[in-house]
Amino acid sequence: MLNVRKSQERGLADFGWLHSQHTFSFGNYYDPAHMQVGPLRVINEDRVAAGRGFDPHSHQSMEIISYVLDGALEHKDSMGNGSVLRPGDVQRMSAGRGVTHSEYNHSKTAPVHFLQIWIVPAAAGGAPGYEEKHFDAASKKGRLRLVASNDGRDGSVTLRQDAALFATVLDGDDRVEHPLAAGRQAYVQVVRGSVVANGAALAAGDAVHVADEAAVTLGGAQDAEVLLFDLPA
Repeated sequence: MLNVRKSQERGLADFGWLHSQHTFSFGNYYDPAHMQVGPLRVINEDRVAAGRGFDPHSHQSMEIISYVLDGALEHKDSMGNGSVLRPGDVQRMSAGRGVTHSEYNHSKTAPVHFLQIWIVPAAAGGAPGYEEKHFDAASKKGRLRLVASNDGRDGSVTLRQDAALFATVLDGDDRVEHPLAAGRQAYVQVVRGSVVANGAALAAGDAVHVADEAAVTLGGAQDAEVLLFDLPA
């Protein structure tokens, strides 16, 4: 079963300094048909104007991943972490029993473009946590690079959920396949370029939910960067 979600179907929040497209219901955007897939609760594609950002705010019981596409994203939190994330960086913040953080565009002249992803943890509460790692384009070229997992294998950041996130960069004859075990489903989000996923043609911003299939196959790509989530059903 394939359920394609086109880019223009996503929710939109435009505040001038922030242009955000919501794959799932978020903020003032509510669509009961698009609440989440398994524990995958949020994929927001955010573009933040130079020098602007999100003032300190709090979260609880959520695994929050930031995936930077262009520009520089400045992060600070109540755990004492502070960093500037750039393309290829993957940040995981476990909100646990509660954490406060802020996110700003580090540049005073150029916008920042990133994905913010929320995954519901297997258990609520616990101590908050933080991790970030860099995955360069070469490590994703023509292969599915694991960037987040429940056990931190292969150098990925660690999630408090039985989920895995892969990133890949594909072009031309590149082709990758990811098997889906029994009781698993996948969500494929195209962040750049175009790709064909299990026969479905997808452009930047498009996505497809894959369920009751043996595998996810990606090919027919043109300058594509793609995220693939392996999720419990």
